This record gives sequence, structure tokens and C-alpha cells, in this order.
Amino acid sequence: MASKTYKTEAIVLRSMRFSEADRILHLYTANRGRIGAIAKGVRKTKSRFGARLEPLSHVELLLHEGGGELQTITGVELLRSHHVTREDTYRLNVGMIGAEAMLRLFGEPEANERAFGALARFLDLLDETPRAETRPAVDPLVLSFQLKLLWLAGYLPHLTSCVECGSNDALVGFSARSGGAVCGVHAAGSLRLAPEGVAGIERLLSTPLADAPAAQLSDRARRDALSVVTSSYEEHGGFRLRTLSA
Repeated sequence: MASKTYKTEAIVLRSMRFSEADRILHLYTANRGRIGAIAKGVRKTKSRFGARLEPLSHVELLLHEGGGELQTITGVELLRSHHVTREDTYRLNVGMIGAEAMLRLFGEPEANERAFGALARFLDLLDETPRAETRPAVDPLVLSFQLKLLWLAGYLPHLTSCVECGSNDALVGFSARSGGAVCGVHAAGSLRLAPEGVAGIERLLSTPLADAPAAQLSDRARRDALSVVTSSYEEHGGFRLRTLSA
């Protein structure tokens, strides 16, 4: 296959040291989906674009595609640095949860315009959102973002009626294997959910990301939303996010 160079928007999901001066980056790109790339010499003090490739940075890249798995970054234009998020420990932790969720749910080199737009919007909102007095894992913005990613990945939790029998009676649990909420009759082996948890998850799913910080979810509703997210990851993807346990 002939090598070629192309330009695309990208968001840095993860950055790892490689050799003395290079970095390997996991990127989610607008045109190609998830790709791996190497930034040569980026750790040198005189690097032309080292500071532009920090995790969560939104950039326009010039990439050289050769015959190997890793593409080579030959040019970088910074679009949004998200330094406000990186300079605050709480926001950074929230952002890295979202980045890892993106990496695991959309790990293929296949463009998804809606997923890329959701990630860019999530990071823009994170810069503007006041610091919450809670654990990053139960931050309403990142819970909403992960639920929307599950929807875009085809794993939308069904919460309006019992996924087993269609009953509209009180929903008391969540079955990740069946993909939705269950009534008392079919609750054996399910995650137990409070009514406020079901209502809170529905609210996060049905409203724009921008409205998530103002959702005023109770502590129990946030915990229930996190349980639905993590159980969906385990059932449908076979993974757990390391950033959720940090």
C-alpha cells in the first residue's frame, strides 16, 4: 500500500512515552475514527508541537500513513487546548473518564461523526462547568456523556418499561444482559434501582449534554446511573474503565 499524507481533526485520548523523545498517542479522529500515531521528538524541549499534543487537546493534524500500525504526526494546529480542564484535578479526572470510555467503546478505525461531535462537546462543556462537590465518577456531565456513548454504540438502556415483559409497573432493577430495566417479577439477578435512579437516568439520556450539570440528581440517582453504565460496559464490551476506580 502506498504511503500518503492527510489532514484531520483529532482529540488526544491517551499519551504514552516511547523511546527517549517520542510519544505514542491514541487519537479519535473526525475522518478515520480511532487511530494510533507516533509523535517523534515531541518530548524534546525544542519540539515544535509537544505542548499541543497533551491529553484531551482538540487539534488538526497532518498525518503520514505508512505500512505500519502507527501513523506519523508531521504537523499540528491547536484548535482547543482544554488547559482549563487539565489544570484542575477534578475536571481532569472527569475528562479522562470520558476519554477512556471513547477509547473502549469506539476503538475501531471507523469514522463516527456523531461520536466525535459528542466528545468535542463534552470537553468544551467540561471547561465551562463549575467544579462539582462529588467524586468524578458520578459527575452528571460524564454520566450523561457515557450514557449517550452507549446509545451511539448501539447499547441504549431501555428504561420506559420492563425489558422482559413490557410492563409499566414499578421498575426496580436493571439487567445489562437484557439491556434494560425490569419489574419486580423479573428482578432476580438484576441491579437494584431506586425510582429516583430510573428517573435520573432517563433525564440524562433525554436531555442535551449541556443540561446535565443542572440535572440536580440525588446521590442515589448518580450511583444508580454509574451502576448502569459500568454493568453495560462489562456485559456488552467485556471491560471496566480504569479511570472509574481512580
